[in-house]
Amino acid sequence: MPLYNQLKMYRAKLGLNQAEMGKRVGVSRQTISLIERGDYSPSVTLALKLAQVCGVKVEDIFNYEEDENESKET
Repeated sequence: MPLYNQLKMYRAKLGLNQAEMGKRVGVSRQTISLIERGDYSPSVTLALKLAQVCGVKVEDIFNYEEDENESKET
């Protein structure tokens, strides 16, 4: 998946565990874990909430990198 993130780093800077972060944005600890591992891409709304809690822009947390195969198909 070409969506990478720095959520764990920003969460750690705030001193929050996954459960606390999840509570602040209205999702479970498991969802935060999946996002941090790159196994789940959050909705735009959730990405915005995470950025707001972290005090940064969405682009500071999430980075999209196109696969070489994807760019050749378009």
